[in-house]
Amino acid sequence: MMKMIQVHCYSGHTYAERPQSFLWQETEYKVEEIEKAWQEPGKKLFKVITEQGKSFELCYSETEDQWSATELVT
Repeated sequence: MMKMIQVHCYSGHTYAERPQSFLWQETEYKVEEIEKAWQEPGKKLFKVITEQGKSFELCYSETEDQWSATELVT
C-alpha cells in the first residue's frame, strides 16, 4: 500500500534525480543504496535500501508533485 511521504532528494538538471532520505511513520530513513531506478509515464520510481537494511519502493508522481512509498517486506 502506497503512503504519501516527504523525501529529500538530489536534484541536478531535473527534480528528483535520486532520493537521499525520507520520512516514514515519523522516522527519517537515509538511503544507503538505490538498487533500481526506472520511469513510467509521469512517474519516477526507485527501489532503495535504507541504512537500517529496510527495502522501499519510492515513487515521485510528476503530475501530482507528490512522493509515495511502499515498504517491501522480504
